[in-house]
Amino acid sequence: MKFSALKPHSNIWPYIAKHKRKFAVLGVFGFFIHLLMLSPSLYMMQVYDRVLNSRNETTLLLLTLLVAGLYFLNSLLEMFRSMTLVRISEEFDADLAERVFTASFERNLSSGSINPSFALGDLTSLRQFLTGPGLVTFLDIPWIPIYLIVLWIIDPSLAWLCIIGGAVLFGLAWLNEKLTHGHLNDANQSNQQAAQYANTNLRNPEVIHALGMLPSLQARWLGIQQKAITHQAKASDKSALISCFTKFIRIFLQSLTLCVGAYLVLEGKATGGVMIAASILVGRALAPIEQVIGSWKSWLTARSAFERLDEMLKQYPPREVGMPIGRPQGTLSVEGAFVTPPGGQHQVIRNLSFNLSPGEVLAVIGPSGSGKTSLAKVMAGIWPCQQGKVRLDGADVYVWNKAELGQYIGYLPQDIELFVGSISDNIARFGEVNPEAVIEAAKAAGVHELILRLPKGYDTVIGEAGSNLSGGQRQRVALARALYKQPSLIILDEPNSNLDDEGEQALLKAVLAAKQAGSTIVLITHRPASLAVADKTLLIKEGQLQMFGPTNKVLEKLREQSTPKQV
Repeated sequence: MKFSALKPHSNIWPYIAKHKRKFAVLGVFGFFIHLLMLSPSLYMMQVYDRVLNSRNETTLLLLTLLVAGLYFLNSLLEMFRSMTLVRISEEFDADLAERVFTASFERNLSSGSINPSFALGDLTSLRQFLTGPGLVTFLDIPWIPIYLIVLWIIDPSLAWLCIIGGAVLFGLAWLNEKLTHGHLNDANQSNQQAAQYANTNLRNPEVIHALGMLPSLQARWLGIQQKAITHQAKASDKSALISCFTKFIRIFLQSLTLCVGAYLVLEGKATGGVMIAASILVGRALAPIEQVIGSWKSWLTARSAFERLDEMLKQYPPREVGMPIGRPQGTLSVEGAFVTPPGGQHQVIRNLSFNLSPGEVLAVIGPSGSGKTSLAKVMAGIWPCQQGKVRLDGADVYVWNKAELGQYIGYLPQDIELFVGSISDNIARFGEVNPEAVIEAAKAAGVHELILRLPKGYDTVIGEAGSNLSGGQRQRVALARALYKQPSLIILDEPNSNLDDEGEQALLKAVLAAKQAGSTIVLITHRPASLAVADKTLLIKEGQLQMFGPTNKVLEKLREQSTPKQV
């Protein structure tokens, strides 16, 4: 059977199987390492049975020099084995990190309920297991028969003692896994829920502090945390009971080995040196089993991480990268779009269709909860359509390679997010910073002078989510990011919600300048002043199109509907 066939449907196993030759080399290293581990027993036998009887100091010196050389060779082999495992883990992480990062991002994009760092933590757990003592222990187990063969040569009773003792220890390890696996899984899930709850709800400390919400949030977090502690305690109690029996068996086997060895000496079937050597050999044979029991927790952690990562990679396979299409002109068409938010149950957009030509400005209006923000996410290619399509120059924006399409899209979400880094990095979307394009975008957004007044200008490092900027400053920096390098399609969702009059005038100028440059602009707004720059207006209610057409005609119909009819 091929090595890779052991997990034929796994997304992670191929990344491990590609190192099968290196693992084969590690197996060879393990064989010689365990042969050399016989050195202490043989040395002990020779000292007890040969040197002490002959009282030959030269023999003692030569035996000591020989065993020192064997110890040194054994240490070199273990060092090479450790270094090989480190190289395997480095290549494993390099091969898988990008895909795990992308899949965790897409999972968070579609559900928004799982912290992406959990998947990256699982990858770290797997990598650490590959370089830790746990994997070395499992590589050592196949060579236990080496010690059993030597013990059998000495006397079959010693080999049987070792086999029975090892079987008992294995049985205890299996029982430990069965008794604790469920509780440890539940504890891990509760820990993740508690971390996710804290991460989500403590992101707005000002609101929590001002409204006195901390005790209530803390009580809910403690409830989740207590579940994790309870499951962990149950698992620890059962594990402690098994560990107690394991320790008793392990210590008793050492004494029992000396007992059997002494009996063999009394019966004239062995010498004193053989008795001591047999005790060492039994200890060596059982050492990998004891180490497996000791590293069982890390093995369970790595296995759970493997299963979670494998499931995530199955759910979010890599997207196919099509042929580059080039810069779009900006023709936008929404064709019978039906949209349900990821993880939602109800459609927020139903049978919506309209078209925009390059250089046109569309104002999207409607009451709160009518689906305007959902429409923005669909047009930006963030959410898919369950039915229908959103096309840019005839291509489906959702399946278009985002690494290519993203540079031609300007998107300002309603919930503004800036990232840790300099202002120039944020405006340049953390790509290679083009100073001229950054300054041009900042000037278009009317934020150039404001940035120059900051301590380090464009090199000013902003905190997480732009925490050291005001709401208006964040919005204008985010607008500059949306305008960077004059995108073909610009989608602005409530871009003036945090702006003063000066900021709104700068926004309208930026929209007109982008229109003049040929960009297609979708402006979601509640402010009437924004309609002055719109060529067309779309009125949406409860996810359905109510009106669409030239702005002046839509406004005229709205005025007619709002004017009371004369009786």
